[in-house]
Amino acid sequence: MSELAPVVVGSAPLTASDVVAVARHDAPVELAPEASVRVADTRQVVDRLAADPHPHYGVSTGFGALATTFIAPERRRQLQASLIRSHAAGTGPDVEREVVRGLQLLRLQTLASGRTGVRPEVVEAYAAMLNAGITPIVREYGSLGCSGDLAPLAHIALAAMGEGDVRVGTSEDAASEIVPASAALEAAGIRPLVLVEKEGLALINGTDGMLGMLVLALHDLDRLLLTADVAAAMSIESQLGTDAVFAADLMAMRPQTGQGVSAAHLRAFLGDSPIVLSHKGPEDGRVQDAYSLRCSPQVHGAARDTADHASTIAARELASLIDNPIITPDGRIESNGNFHGAPVAAVLDFLAISVADVASVSERRTDRALDPARNRGLPPFLADEVGVDSGLMIAQYAAAGIVSELKRLAVPASVDSIPSSAMQEDHVSMGWAAARKLRRAIDGLGRVLAIEILTGARALDLRAPLQPGPATGAVRDLIRTVAAGPGPDRFLSPDMEAVTALVQSGAIAAIAQEHAHV
Repeated sequence: MSELAPVVVGSAPLTASDVVAVARHDAPVELAPEASVRVADTRQVVDRLAADPHPHYGVSTGFGALATTFIAPERRRQLQASLIRSHAAGTGPDVEREVVRGLQLLRLQTLASGRTGVRPEVVEAYAAMLNAGITPIVREYGSLGCSGDLAPLAHIALAAMGEGDVRVGTSEDAASEIVPASAALEAAGIRPLVLVEKEGLALINGTDGMLGMLVLALHDLDRLLLTADVAAAMSIESQLGTDAVFAADLMAMRPQTGQGVSAAHLRAFLGDSPIVLSHKGPEDGRVQDAYSLRCSPQVHGAARDTADHASTIAARELASLIDNPIITPDGRIESNGNFHGAPVAAVLDFLAISVADVASVSERRTDRALDPARNRGLPPFLADEVGVDSGLMIAQYAAAGIVSELKRLAVPASVDSIPSSAMQEDHVSMGWAAARKLRRAIDGLGRVLAIEILTGARALDLRAPLQPGPATGAVRDLIRTVAAGPGPDRFLSPDMEAVTALVQSGAIAAIAQEHAHV
């Protein structure tokens, strides 16, 4: 499926890069040899508990509100199947392939730890499904984020049992047709699982869905925040703003880490700019730029610091082994609350706030560029023939509409809780919902930045014969490969989509880095 190096599962905690490689780029997975031994040894503990006439939660009892109900041995296989079938209760459109593959991988990692009590064949089946490109259909709604992502994980388990529906293919394929899981497993030579004691719970108790989406979001935000610095540099330069406020000694007076990084980027992107040099000196006459220009490092930097904190939480969660009950190294089987998604849900919501703020300041810079009262000599809306042409007027409308939605998406999901399971699960994290809205927010941020960059590129062109700096000029030239420069009005949506694709691919951030040596 992929030429990427295999990701080894079961020997050490997965990294964020591992998750992205498997979820997004189809890297194959390999089980560490020691993982199979560890899994088999722990299974013996479960088998002993299953033979005990005294009830043990998750092994010989019901679940949730039925945790005290003893289940006779001859009914336990039916109990496992019933658990998965009943919990695979998602509804709505199916979620993105990369989200499901992240979910599969992270549950596989926990299964391979040897702390869940599943048999080796369960672990092998999950690895084989990933490597065969079998992606179960997981629905948008159904998870409360406690006990973990129950419904999404149950859809994965259902497919491993040969039930439900899947898609088969790679990330390069167009959306493949939905096929029965039984047919996909048969074609791949994977035997459907028949679950035994403890395995049903082990397959569905975890924060894997929300964690996978957090990891993917952080990966995307890393390049989007750099792109935001590029966009700000283009706006500052084309609006004849000053770079003096980004001086290193001024930043050192407020040693916020993210702010310092963003300011350093702006200094690099604006360095050697003929446009900036054209108005430097005592005769410049401008004292202070508007906040949206002058305070860009402070706003972008706050988002960087938020992302750094979220990365710390994600790394801890990647190192976690989550199941309930869980089997300890000394052979005890213990109930616990580690499945609760609160730590992950909180940073997902925190990131949504920062995303909305970065998009908001970007839209304000775009709006300034279009206003002749504030853009220092540029035509209204950067139009070609004022009065006949509207220029980029409606592009700013699009940015404003997205920013308005991002503010709604910034309302935290994690502060809500609706009790479930007859009040046994009486406080839930809503982490899955927080992750879903963050994904939409990140898409919106990329589009808002693309509109600012499209605007900045046109504004730089209109400053001719003055030329932009090496980094911003390279970005402007890249934009010109997909969107024409100033001129009469034309169909604008394709330009916006093309520049958005450059933003989302990381191409704009990369070319700016290359020319600024960041």
